[in-house]
Amino acid sequence: MSFHRVLAALLIGALMPSSFGQAPTPAVTTEAPWRLIASVLKHPRCLNCHPNTQFPRQGDDRHRHQQLVMRGAQNHGVPTLRCSTCHQQANSADGKVPGSPHWQLAPLSMAWEGLDDQQLCVAVKDRSKNGNRDLDALLHHMLEDPLVQWAWSPGARLKPTVDQAEFHAAVKAWAASGGVCQ
Repeated sequence: MSFHRVLAALLIGALMPSSFGQAPTPAVTTEAPWRLIASVLKHPRCLNCHPNTQFPRQGDDRHRHQQLVMRGAQNHGVPTLRCSTCHQQANSADGKVPGSPHWQLAPLSMAWEGLDDQQLCVAVKDRSKNGNRDLDALLHHMLEDPLVQWAWSPGARLKPTVDQAEFHAAVKAWAASGGVCQ
């Protein structure tokens, strides 16, 4: 490389804003952030609480919840065995009993079991099925709700294969696209 090209490169570099010392921004596929999001929503951490049955699932193999736990009228368990009987504000000390604020099953309208990526996207955006959340409320829910964020600190269970920061970046890109289902 000639002296002038080296000098020009150095000058251009000196004039450009520096990213030195900043954390790298997670890369997100701009064509299809929904696919990355869907891969998390289809992980057992999410699917166990979004079943299309009257009982939750548990574990990485998604077996029926032990103790014959049932959904109940308000998705908090039946009166004699509420979710909060075992599931507290945080995971148990040994990590075997998961916990997070407002632990409960998602309503049946929010069941995801068996949906393909396209159907899942449509269902997530359907305000008649998602708790009347618009795209901004979905963004808030997926980025800040403690129960959603729990998926990345699940105690003795597997985390989603997508890193939490990467998931957040994908959710932001998806919302910025208007919630495109591709």
